[in-house]
Amino acid sequence: MIDAVGHPSSLLLLGGTSEIGLATAERYLAGGPVRVVLAGRQSLRLAEAAARLTRAGASVETVDFDARDAAVHTEAVRKAFAGGDIDIALVAFGVLGDQEKAWQDIDAAVELAEVNYVAAVSVGVALAAEFRRQGHGHLVALSSVAAERARRSNFVYGSTKAGLDAFYTGLTEALRGDGIGVTVVRPGFVHTKMTEGLDAAPLSTTPEAVADVIVSSVRNGREQAWAPAPLRFVMSALRHVPRPIFRRLPL
Repeated sequence: MIDAVGHPSSLLLLGGTSEIGLATAERYLAGGPVRVVLAGRQSLRLAEAAARLTRAGASVETVDFDARDAAVHTEAVRKAFAGGDIDIALVAFGVLGDQEKAWQDIDAAVELAEVNYVAAVSVGVALAAEFRRQGHGHLVALSSVAAERARRSNFVYGSTKAGLDAFYTGLTEALRGDGIGVTVVRPGFVHTKMTEGLDAAPLSTTPEAVADVIVSSVRNGREQAWAPAPLRFVMSALRHVPRPIFRRLPL
């Protein structure tokens, strides 16, 4: 159970090598022991992530999980819960892809849709079932400010995140009566391996800063959060800019 100061005894990270996810686990570990389940494809990177959290004081388990294979999602989530209750589950996997290729190449577009949206929905359904069974828990989904309004520069990626965002926003309401919390976090540009080599956008941030937002949001029961917080007001304004003006903005 999550204690009175917001410290969980267990954390499931779907996307076991996610830099934001690992930073979140480390934030919780700074407050005391946590059992962490890393769900990802067995690889050197997953082993390194497990070692990193073990050094930070976690009791670490790993579960085979491939976002591209929907047939294994339910079983992977069930295995994660088999070792004991999960207090917080973080849906942190995703791909950015080549945005120019994505709207011209079917395979590239489908991969983005399957990983960022279809897989997110699939695990969301499985997580909801397990949380309802155990009677408590909090689910965090990493969306993006790109979900809030389609831009020419990354509209395929943004469309997949918009679908994820809508699903988990709806799941917030569906699980409310069961006492299960859901938080949708919308980071802006985050300096990670996924964005390495790209020009940083204004209000860019770090995995550690996003982790702070996640921890604070769960502790305070916030259903939506932006990272950094000022992006909420930026995106609120951009949503209402007329299209002829919006398309001229350097986005």
